[in-house]
Parts: sequence; structure tokens; C-alpha cells
Amino acid sequence: MRILFWGTPAYAVPSLEALVNAGHTLVGVVSQPDRRRGRGGQLVPSPVKQRAEALGLPVFTPGRIRHEPHTQAALAALGADASVVVAFGQILPPEVLAQPPLGCWNGHGSLLPRWRGAAPVQWSLLAGDPETGVGIMAMEAGLDTGPVLLERRLRIALLENAESLARRLAALTAELLLEALPRIAAAGPGPEAERWRRLGVRPQSSDGMTYARQLRKDDAVIDWSSPALEIHRRVMALYPAAHTLWNGRRLKLLATEPLVERLRESLSPAAAALCGHWSAGGAAAGEILAVEPGEGLVVATAGCPLILREAQIEGKRPCRGQALIQQLGAQRGDRLGPATAA
Repeated sequence: MRILFWGTPAYAVPSLEALVNAGHTLVGVVSQPDRRRGRGGQLVPSPVKQRAEALGLPVFTPGRIRHEPHTQAALAALGADASVVVAFGQILPPEVLAQPPLGCWNGHGSLLPRWRGAAPVQWSLLAGDPETGVGIMAMEAGLDTGPVLLERRLRIALLENAESLARRLAALTAELLLEALPRIAAAGPGPEAERWRRLGVRPQSSDGMTYARQLRKDDAVIDWSSPALEIHRRVMALYPAAHTLWNGRRLKLLATEPLVERLRESLSPAAAALCGHWSAGGAAAGEILAVEPGEGLVVATAGCPLILREAQIEGKRPCRGQALIQQLGAQRGDRLGPATAA
């Protein structure tokens, strides 16, 4: 098939590579414009643009495809049979959706209609969903509202962070796209409703619909007066950005475990052995209850404590276990959070 690919972050790169390796003709790649990154403010191309250029594919970077008729015309002239969209980052206007005769298809990292929107991986972790997955969806004018052609589910492990979950979902997205495209080609062109009928797509229900909004900077701030499980989910979902304060300096939290008795079987053996050793009463939120050699810091929360296994103080490299204890010079009774600020 002749495919126009739309994608921006690293999540979309496995799908791009899979389409090329499967022998499809990539007539073009559309990605978000280069963004300024780092302290020097250098313009950096998206991961998809970088990979597409390495593959020798033509790349388009519209600022707002909805408001660029000249770009729309250039894309239409490529003669794609279908558009494939994976985490592009802009809503495609009706004029663009109508261009390819076999339609526009989106690989979305959630079990639709749950977590429509920009950050489904992070919100599935924040919400404590036991599972997530990938849907291959026919695109329409709404935000992730189209009918679903294929879907696969994945279990979410308690100790899995957004980076590792996104890698698994990205690989599954690529796999499902390769399964979906022959079906889409076999259904052939024609009126949208007729093509969808031939494909047997599943319309989305409004029941259970949730919206995965863009994450904000304040989402990454740890509130130690929250329950341990909620804090842990935030650390995993916002990885590697969740942070607190340590003596007035920013401390990124990279790996935690909630010492919750009912979750014992999902914890590491060392953390499971620590469950039930500390009561919730008496300690202030964020107070270090114990320094466990080789494991990390046991910290008080609103209920059961949480063990901080890996963190990164600003200006230093990430540290785990005993190295983290030594780097921070942490002791029992010290406190994490705003109360320790200078």
C-alpha cells in the first residue's frame, strides 16, 4: 500500500519502521515542527522526523495542518492509499481525512473509549488501571471518537513506569497496524460507511469514556499527604519527572514501592518483607521512618509508608539504594517535601 504516515514522538517510531520493513511504500511522513530543547534552546527535530530522514523519506512539518491549505494540497498530491496516524499531536481536519481512498487510521495507546486524548499511557497509570491496550481506529472529525477495527489488551504491572509501558504499547501498535492494513486494503475504497461495514468496525460507546488531558508541570509535584499507592502511581506515570524537595533542592523520584499489605504479592521480595513494620500514626507526611541499607528510604504518607528506591537530586546522577542514602545523607526523622525547603 501507498501510505502517508503521521507521527511525532518516539512512541511512533516502531510503527514507522514496521511499515517500511513490511514493504509498504511510504509516500511521505508528517511530523510536528522542530522544537527548542535544552539550555541552549537548540531546534531539535522530533524522533519520527529524525528516523524518517534517516530512511530517506520526504518529511512535512506543518505548524497547524488545519490552517495550511498549501500543505494539504501537497499531501493530497502524494497519492496515498491510506493515512496511518500514531501520536501525531494535531487533530486532522475533514479535508485531510477525506483525501486517502482507504481512509485514515489511528493507532491509539488505550482501550477506547477509555483515555481518549493526548496522554493515555500516563493516565492509565495515574488511575491505577489494571490493564490497557492498543486500538486501531478509523478516524473521524472528533477526538479519538472513531470506530475500532482491532484491539489488544496488556496487563499493567504495579512497578511498571510510563517509559516501559509505552515501549510495550508502541511495539503492540506496530504489530496491530501490520495486521490491520491487509484488511483495510481488502475492503477497498468507497463511501466511508460502506467501507466500515465491510470491515466490521466496532462503534465506540459513550459509556466509560474518559479524557487523557495534557499533563501539566504541577502534576509532577509529589504531595506526601496523599496515600502511598497514589504517590507511587504518580511516580510511575510521570517518570522521570515526578519530584519533591530535599533541603530546598529538587529531588526527582524514579522508583518507589508502596508498602501496602494487600499488594504484597506485586512487590519486590525486599519490599514485601517490609510491609507492616510501620504504623501510620505519629509521623509527619514526608518524614523518613527508616533508612534501609541496600534498599532506600522508608517515607511516611497518609497511610501505609512508601519506600523510595531510586532518585536524582538536581545536579547529580540518579542513585539507588545505599548510594542514594549516602548521597543525600538521609537519616531517620528527616523530611521530604516543602517543609525541608530553605
